[in-house]
Amino acid sequence: MKKILLIFSTVIVLLLTACSEDNPNGQSSSILANKQVTGSSANDLLSDNKFTSLYIELVYVEGNAPTDQAVNNLKSFLQARLYKPNGIVIEKRSIPAPGSTTYTTEEIAALEDEHRTVYNTANQIAVWTFFADAKSSKDTNNSKVLGTAYRNTSMVVFENTLKAFSDSPNEPSRSVLETTILEHEFCHLLGLTNLGTPMVENHEDTEHEKHCDVERCLMYWSAEGGTNITNIVNGGTVPQLDSQCIADLQANGGK
Repeated sequence: MKKILLIFSTVIVLLLTACSEDNPNGQSSSILANKQVTGSSANDLLSDNKFTSLYIELVYVEGNAPTDQAVNNLKSFLQARLYKPNGIVIEKRSIPAPGSTTYTTEEIAALEDEHRTVYNTANQIAVWTFFADAKSSKDTNNSKVLGTAYRNTSMVVFENTLKAFSDSPNEPSRSVLETTILEHEFCHLLGLTNLGTPMVENHEDTEHEKHCDVERCLMYWSAEGGTNITNIVNGGTVPQLDSQCIADLQANGGK
């Protein structure tokens, strides 16, 4: 039975916004709009005030595709929480292996800049989701990073790491673990917890900021030493959002 601290993380990347004519890289305002601080597009994702549809560009390194079940679960989860009357689309495609053995957040962002093709349009908000073939540079002997939300519409799942903690005795199925990570990191994009979506009541974990303090909540992060993967995914089922997290999303434009 493997014991290890599995980390769901969020990285707040500070970026300067500029008009395209002032941007030395020549990036359009629509591209820059997708390169902001994690959680800053929470209301845009949750509500239909500005964007009535959502497009998720899910890109994976060859051999590291997520299960269809996890992708379907993510779509159902978002349909239950987001107001997007014109629909939610998730499209998958692969890229060749970049040849890295570890990834820093900056390297993940650089791969996004190279391969991302879909950005916000007038009525559609776009999200980039990357399934990596190598581990996070932040991994240690006792802790492993499974996912990171690092921009306002960008997140990564370390699929190669995830495979080592699923589908064996006393471990969750791969689809359950993938679903948990996808939904957890997407909720950081939605501003949970206290990351762009204001809290209706204070329930932020004081020791582990931007996470919920309610055990068994999808946004809970238990970091008291090593923990078995079955303590994160209890009984082989995906954790659900607790009532306080749902109240936060509803108060910021979600369902």
